[in-house]
Amino acid sequence: MASPIVSNAQPILDELKKMENTARMPVFFIGHGNPMNALYDNAFTKKLNTIKAGVPKPKAILVVSAHWLTRGTYVSTNPSPKTIYDFGGFPNELFQVKYEPKGSPDLAKEVAQKINYTKVAEDKEMGLDHGAWTILKHIYPAADIPTFQLSIDYSKPASYHYELAKQLNYLRDKGVLIIGSGNIVHNLGMVDFQNPNNVFDWAREFDTTVKNLLDIGDDVSLINYEKLGKSALLSIPTNDHYLPMIYILGLKNKGEHVEYIYESLEMGSLSMRSFVIK
Repeated sequence: MASPIVSNAQPILDELKKMENTARMPVFFIGHGNPMNALYDNAFTKKLNTIKAGVPKPKAILVVSAHWLTRGTYVSTNPSPKTIYDFGGFPNELFQVKYEPKGSPDLAKEVAQKINYTKVAEDKEMGLDHGAWTILKHIYPAADIPTFQLSIDYSKPASYHYELAKQLNYLRDKGVLIIGSGNIVHNLGMVDFQNPNNVFDWAREFDTTVKNLLDIGDDVSLINYEKLGKSALLSIPTNDHYLPMIYILGLKNKGEHVEYIYESLEMGSLSMRSFVIK
């Protein structure tokens, strides 16, 4: 990957000024799970096929994925993002899938300029990682909506990501759909591949705890997840898949609420819980 270019290093178009305000877009958190979901026709992918109903067609999509981790925060300004196969050990059929909408470089550059909570740099080569394309393939199969990603600065605490997300909120009024893609419970070291319907007690306990906290809007406890007990530590051995949810919580406005669009625990230690805020 080429060295990132600082966002103010060149004149950019003020793309957002050209974009009229729209009805406020919802925001989604999707538990993306197994990359093979890109190929599967199952209960999860069937649900993904339906979630755009009632949502105005986005002018662009911004994805915060568990699979673009960086030191510092970056935004993708690639005009033609390619499908990234950031995994191994899967059937060749999965590596033949292509999901390649256009990027939105002018909008991405504008986002980088408008964020003042931290310095945001541009990445001209970033494509779409599997946290993005394996779900978008089902939500918008025509790949006809410009799509770009914002990275997760893995050196920062959850509170940092929550505050940074607030500076993306204005995009919801500009026709931009923001999606966080990760998993609330994600312990790959304990995944039971042989028993897809198995669920560990601690995984169920933490998934339920998160649901209860989402229901009452207790963002503070969700940000400070390390204090939620042993089930939290087992469910989040690393927080890469948890942080995309924190971004979505940071985008919530007063009076909005969580609606669950999919709830499932799989292979012992994966939560597929997905929700929309609107």
